[in-house]
Amino acid sequence: MSDKVTLTVSDPRAVLSVSPQNWLTEGDPVTLICEVHSFSTGWTFSWFTLTVSPDQYDQLSDSSRGAGGNYTVSSVALNHTGVYVCRAEREKSVYKTQFSNTQLLWVTGVSPPVSLSVSPSRTQQFTSVSLSLSCEDQSNSTGWRVRRYTDGGRLEDCSLHGGSTCTFSSTVPSYTGVYWCESESGAKHHPVNITVHSGVILESPVHPVTEGDHLILRCLYRRTAPANLRADFYKDGSLIQNQTTEMNITTVSKSHEGFYYCKHPTRGESPKSWISVRDKSSADSRSYKPMIIGVTAGLTITFLIIVFLVLMWRYRNNKG
Repeated sequence: MSDKVTLTVSDPRAVLSVSPQNWLTEGDPVTLICEVHSFSTGWTFSWFTLTVSPDQYDQLSDSSRGAGGNYTVSSVALNHTGVYVCRAEREKSVYKTQFSNTQLLWVTGVSPPVSLSVSPSRTQQFTSVSLSLSCEDQSNSTGWRVRRYTDGGRLEDCSLHGGSTCTFSSTVPSYTGVYWCESESGAKHHPVNITVHSGVILESPVHPVTEGDHLILRCLYRRTAPANLRADFYKDGSLIQNQTTEMNITTVSKSHEGFYYCKHPTRGESPKSWISVRDKSSADSRSYKPMIIGVTAGLTITFLIIVFLVLMWRYRNNKG
């Protein structure tokens, strides 16, 4: 009889990660990375997005582009917002893994045609309060619906009838997730990460802030009057301001982008919120666009009037 040998059979699993981050601005680069840890090479990969139906995935039309395990988009667009998974397969010792963990990408547009309005206007909400989200489009108030991807992994319409407004009479933690506006054609705009928490929350802006703006962050606790707490404020895990009722950033720059949270010595700490900073040049071009259109229209009308008057003058001279 030989010595005993222990044989361990493992199930290869595909693991999906994102670089550099899940929160993106239109035009940013991003790479989805699919790996099968602790197993030999020789894997090919397929890429999918999650649909509204539970556990249903649509394979990306250019899935073969990420056959090497990296699916890279050099310049993301608004329609790249969505929930992604991958799957690995090998021909030698034929094996196909289950779908990987999910990764959510959300892309904020430089000048989105529609805006997701949130009331109360903050990304973190207390439990047991009313919450309203609506898609606002100045040119077309219909054709939009509020969709969400919850922390529980469900992709669904926010309201029962898929309308442009979603209202909760009393919030619960399971409402935590990413909410966005989606058109009838499937275009996705203005995703917002909403967190519902029963304790301390951070009052942070719903929309990205622009370089040069003034930003104020507050630490709130519903069971105190006033709600503002004297607390410590953190960015990306590092203490940046201690024992203050609010954190002021007088002139926002791109370096201020990151995860923020606050912490009170007895009440606890808030969830983390991602603060996105938008380039000032993009915001300026967006604000100047209506003015440019107005000036162009005015010059065009003036030119047409001048042409009309010249033609009338020539007609009168010819007739004379």
